[in-house]
Amino acid sequence: MNGASQRPGPERATWVNDAGLPFLYAGLDLHRGNPAQAIEALRPAIPYESSFWEATFLRGQAYLKEGAGSDAVAQFQKVMEYKIGNWSNPPWQVLAHLYLGCAWAMAGDKEKSRRAYQDFLALWKDADPDIPILQQAKAEYSKLD
Repeated sequence: MNGASQRPGPERATWVNDAGLPFLYAGLDLHRGNPAQAIEALRPAIPYESSFWEATFLRGQAYLKEGAGSDAVAQFQKVMEYKIGNWSNPPWQVLAHLYLGCAWAMAGDKEKSRRAYQDFLALWKDADPDIPILQQAKAEYSKLD
């Protein structure tokens, strides 16, 4: 087999340039505390999001860090709609419940926030109580009253 037949085709290179690399750059921007840059970095990935939930999830996190609750809600609701395989509660959707709770609270809808937190806590009811994200979720939920 020659090396040319192992090279990715143009459609694969396009996905890498338009979705894969922007996703990595956005993750770095978010880690560095630049949520607006992360959102902008993910713009080329929008056409791929019907099969690339990770970009939607990361954009939702960036909107949360930016304080844009309604925009974050829209992103996490999209994540909740993704269906991949036969998973009943995929890990990203379980976490999306938590982040959706944060986003609804930020957007000013305490009732929807409460429901999202309750969904997350119900899914994690048997988790080790010392897990930091679970402790954080319980603390945030208790502040909604």
